[in-house]
Amino acid sequence: MPKNRNTFSFLARRRRRAASWVVHRGWAWAQEAGAVTAEHPGRLRFGAIGEGTRLAFPQGTVFGEPWIQLGGHCIIGEQVTLTAGMMPDLDLGPEPILTLGDGVVLGRGSHVIADTTVSIGSDTYCGPYVYITSTNHSYDDPHEPVGKQWPRMEPVEIGPGCWIGTGAVILPGARLGRNVVVAAGAVVRGEVPDHVVVAGAPARVVRRWDPEKGWQPPLRTPAPVPIPEGVTPEQLLALAELEGEQEQEPGPDAD
Repeated sequence: MPKNRNTFSFLARRRRRAASWVVHRGWAWAQEAGAVTAEHPGRLRFGAIGEGTRLAFPQGTVFGEPWIQLGGHCIIGEQVTLTAGMMPDLDLGPEPILTLGDGVVLGRGSHVIADTTVSIGSDTYCGPYVYITSTNHSYDDPHEPVGKQWPRMEPVEIGPGCWIGTGAVILPGARLGRNVVVAAGAVVRGEVPDHVVVAGAPARVVRRWDPEKGWQPPLRTPAPVPIPEGVTPEQLLALAELEGEQEQEPGPDAD
């Protein structure tokens, strides 16, 4: 009896291992086949999609694609929602509603809701679960359910080179300048100048760049060491592996 039990256990492990291999290979194939690019748009027909741009699979809710323009070399993570208009199948006119510049990154689970114009500048990076919307609920009538009252809409503009942290919310009417850092979880409204860090809900400026004094208040961490000119990616990788091996070597006092 113990021998049979061991045999059954061995076969069960083999079947589980085989099933796991099939599932992971199948999912990897689905991710590759389901990704959206300019060459392989699938069912999505964007107003424009630049070279090198890729929407990871599975995509989130996407509609109003003819009024969505994506620049080149954008990275759109899994389950990212991109919408133009309040609902599908609307005629939104001749101009684009949602525009992403070149090199924009939208992290996993982010939402960009463009009922009126939303533009995100080139090389702006968004962490996971960022929410950008041009629409807000109104609650003018205290007797009517908020969800049934007509929403308010204001354009949103995010300048180039920004970094928007995980879980941040960009509200209607927000206008972010160039190279703005938005802290994780911040709620941003109104105008934000160039080269500042904002944090909090509602967000406020907590650090800004002064051409003469640098960052004020000063940064608490040392500046990163720049990569010397002429160093190749292969050399950097070899250096990182060498440092990792040195960290693992026991010291002279080790037993």
